[in-house]
Amino acid sequence: MNGEARLLAPLVPTRGYFPDFLTPAEGLLGMTDALAALRETPAARLGAELARLSTAARPFPSWIRAMADGDTRALGRLAGILQRYYEAAVAPYWPRVQGRIEADRAARGRALLDGGADQLLASLSPMMRWRPPVLEADYPVDRDLHLNGRGLLLLPSYFCRRTPVTFHNPELTPVLVYPVEHPAPRLTPQVPPERSLGRLVGQTRSAILQRIGVGCTTSELARRADVSLASASQHATVLRDAGLLLTLRQGNAVLHTLTPLGAALLRGARPAEEAAYERLR
Repeated sequence: MNGEARLLAPLVPTRGYFPDFLTPAEGLLGMTDALAALRETPAARLGAELARLSTAARPFPSWIRAMADGDTRALGRLAGILQRYYEAAVAPYWPRVQGRIEADRAARGRALLDGGADQLLASLSPMMRWRPPVLEADYPVDRDLHLNGRGLLLLPSYFCRRTPVTFHNPELTPVLVYPVEHPAPRLTPQVPPERSLGRLVGQTRSAILQRIGVGCTTSELARRADVSLASASQHATVLRDAGLLLTLRQGNAVLHTLTPLGAALLRGARPAEEAAYERLR
C-alpha cells in the first residue's frame, strides 16, 4: 500500500491547488458513489484541472499524463488506488472520524436552532468570521467566492487542517470544507476502555445514553435523566472515557453526543469499528 500511496502524491500536494474532480459531490453518499462519479469525470475536465496542477519542475508520471489525455484505464487505476487507500488507512478508524464529525454537526445544529443562520455562522470562529453579509475565512490564498443566490454547503472534515478550503472552480456548487475540532492530548492517563465499560452498570448511565438524543448539555442531561448536575457530569465523564460519548465545548457550556460505539451499544449491534477491522483481514 505504501507504494500505491506514493502514486497519489503528485495529485494531492501538501499545500496549494489540488484538482476538484478528486472530491465529487457524490462523496456525501459514500465512498462507492464517490468513486463511481470519479470514473465518469469528463476527459475535458480532467485535462483542464490536471494542466493547472502540472509544473515543469515536477512532471507527472506516465499514468497521470495518460489520464490527462482521457485514458479511462488510467482513471480506473486511480479509483482503485483510492479505494484500497481508504480500506487500509480510513475505514478502520471511520467510527472515530464519524463521531467527531457528528459532534460538530450537533453543535452547529444547536447554534442554528438557538439563533438561526446568524448564530450558526458566528459559531464557526475563530477560523471564520461572520460579518453580514460576508463570511470571512482564513484561507491559503486571497480569493472571493460569490454565491449569486446559491446556497453554501458547510462541510465539517476530520482531515482538513488549519484553514477551510473550497472548490477552485467557482461554477461548481459552493462548498466550504472546514476543520472539526481536534482536542489536545490529555495530560492525565486515560481510563482503559475495558475498566470503564465494566463500570457501566445500572439504570442511571443507561438512561443517560438513551436520553442524549442528537446532543445535549450537561444541564439538559441532568433534567432528562432526573439526576443532579454533579451526577450527570460524573456519569458523562465515565461514558466519555469508555468511548461512548463525545464532549464538545460551546462557550461556557459543553455539548454531549453519542459516538458510533455508543449508538451501536444502544442498538445492541456490534461496534462498527470491529466490523471494519474484520473486512480488512
